[in-house]
Amino acid sequence: MSTVKIKDKTFQTSITEEEIRQRVKVLGQRLSKDLEGKNPLFLSVLNGAFMFTADLLREMTIPCEVSFVKLASYQGTTSTGKVKEVIGINENLTGRTVVIVEDIVESGKTMSRMIETLGTRNPASIHICSLFVKPEKLEVDLNIEYAAFEIPNAFIVGYGLDYDQQGRQLKEVYALTE
Repeated sequence: MSTVKIKDKTFQTSITEEEIRQRVKVLGQRLSKDLEGKNPLFLSVLNGAFMFTADLLREMTIPCEVSFVKLASYQGTTSTGKVKEVIGINENLTGRTVVIVEDIVESGKTMSRMIETLGTRNPASIHICSLFVKPEKLEVDLNIEYAAFEIPNAFIVGYGLDYDQQGRQLKEVYALTE
């Protein structure tokens, strides 16, 4: 296991690049099978989900589209608990199959707000696809149909996730050491 130092914190390898690649491939296969014939719109939540979205879409075998939305609820290593939409959605969602692609679902508040916002635009269906889920942190009842990993309550960086805007470029996922 390797360690990395980002600013004032030390992180240790938690999930390898190969493990991530395998799980993303499986998710892409499941989504392709489940959503065949629907031309889904993947809504990637920036900034954290950009790498996951890119790799996931490369695994899709059906026609699909992608767009991006930016929400903010983090400061440093803790959630502010307040979700603020920064960049909105320009696509017409009426009758569309929408897949929200998120890097991590913790409390579920961000996802709940996103579903609420999207629901007013009359999509045919909304699905959640998250790279990581922290089940013990969930405060909102969500149907997370597609999750690559369920993880314990540790702060992680890498593969798009950051600590104070640093570490997104790491190919593996690292957990904060005490």
